[in-house]
Amino acid sequence: MPSKKILGLNRNVFFTGLVSFFMDFSSEMIYPLVPIFLSSVLGVNKSVIGLIEGIAESTASLLKVFSGWLSDRMGKRKVLMVAGYGISALSRPVIALSTAWGHVLTFRFIDRFGKGIRGAPRDAIIAESTPRAELGRSFGFHRGMDTLGAVAGPAAAFIILSLFSGNYRLVFWLSMIPGIIAVLVILFFIKEHERAEAQKSKSTKVQETGSPKVQQPGTSALLHFGSHFDWRYKTFVAVATLFAIGNSSDVFLILKATSVGIKETQIPVLYLFFNLVYALTAMPAGILSDRIGRKRIILSGFILFGFVYWGFAVSKEQSHIWGLFLLYGVFMGLTEGIQKAYLGSIIPAECKATAYGIYNTFVGLAVLPASVVGGYLWDRFGPHATFYYGMSTAFISALIFLAIFGFDKIKNK
Repeated sequence: MPSKKILGLNRNVFFTGLVSFFMDFSSEMIYPLVPIFLSSVLGVNKSVIGLIEGIAESTASLLKVFSGWLSDRMGKRKVLMVAGYGISALSRPVIALSTAWGHVLTFRFIDRFGKGIRGAPRDAIIAESTPRAELGRSFGFHRGMDTLGAVAGPAAAFIILSLFSGNYRLVFWLSMIPGIIAVLVILFFIKEHERAEAQKSKSTKVQETGSPKVQQPGTSALLHFGSHFDWRYKTFVAVATLFAIGNSSDVFLILKATSVGIKETQIPVLYLFFNLVYALTAMPAGILSDRIGRKRIILSGFILFGFVYWGFAVSKEQSHIWGLFLLYGVFMGLTEGIQKAYLGSIIPAECKATAYGIYNTFVGLAVLPASVVGGYLWDRFGPHATFYYGMSTAFISALIFLAIFGFDKIKNK
């Protein structure tokens, strides 16, 4: 493990955060504009938008468990990160040239394909490079950097749209630049972790000497999910999946904003402020979780989400939507990195990438039914139905989480 630290963080953690900054810079130049591009330019209804987002996110999720297993089996993380980030960066011309919703679906599919490849190996690098007592700090830093990129992206998109008369396609083309920078940072600054290399070497040596065959860690975790991980991992994955079934794509938040009169040119600014709050919340929340317990923070996030979605369901004023987006940023800061930090403290060292892949797959697959149901409810009953649905699953998840762990166990880290 590299000994020199940057800003008190392991070098791999710091540069992984930088990679995520540039890739989210690239992605968030596009993402807030996609639902508007689909509905206003291409004339697509909400059910189709939900289907596109659900398919895209589910694609990423199906690949995450495979990439995690492959990373553990190979004993390598960096090569999969390069492939994943590279595929996403090179997907931008597809949407820049699109003239039908099928083209946008193709772009989202390729982009999420890249995300599916890179996610688990990246999370494993962070977990392997961090002492257990500091996992919240490291994952909080990563989420903070990731989200700072999501602040810079909409800001850049807003400036480009303002200067070039709403030219969506120019924004899509220029988004390639920060994506390519992200790949270069991986190539030149991320170092393969010694533990991953050692595991591969040790397993290969044992099998070549004729000793009892040792199953590769990734294979063991994948084939023996029921016994390889303890009850905490399995129950948390189950609760997180239930929560995700109601957490439809964020495009519905953007569509809600436009439905109450927020101008399309203001959407990148709205998304910028959401991500700014997210970025500023993520690392302090991670540090706090290291001190008072990660399960407390996770439970708080579930409850906050329920109230935020209730607000989206009933709000009709633009000022309310701005405030709800800021609260949604707080929710994201309380959950994304903290959940991964909690998992990092309970999963076996030899199959971290596989465990993150399984978690991401279950949670991500839930986005498909969540987004399809969300789009159907919107078209059939109106926006309020979509958000009441998400509110209900959030509160149910919080109650189950509390019932399983109990007050005493939630006090513990």
